[in-house]
Amino acid sequence: MGAFDYRNFDDRRQNSLNAKAALLQKFKARPSLDDPEMVAKARARAEIAKAREDRIRERERARIEAERKAAEEKRLREEAELKAQIEREEAEAAALAARKAQEAEERKAARDARYAARKARVKIKR
Repeated sequence: MGAFDYRNFDDRRQNSLNAKAALLQKFKARPSLDDPEMVAKARARAEIAKAREDRIRERERARIEAERKAAEEKRLREEAELKAQIEREEAEAAALAARKAQEAEERKAARDARYAARKARVKIKR
């Protein structure tokens, strides 16, 4: 069997009353809201909160500025890549056109040479 408990109802009730009285005393000891010390603490808390909000706002502004700058750099890079690609395609198209013109000229020269050779053979036969 456990140890005998000497506490009874009156002891528990008295402890409860003492705890309530201590809590009430603690509440009454608190300074009022219009106390200069409390006003100063509230003002200090408000300044701290304002400074915190300013820092948050500044970080947000810096983040937005960095994102805008990154987007602008990305847009410029993509424009440069697109311009380079267009220039490459134009150069390839110009090279293809020059090659086709050269091939057409070579075919014409070969055709003219065959025609001249045929004419020369016809003149020899006569």
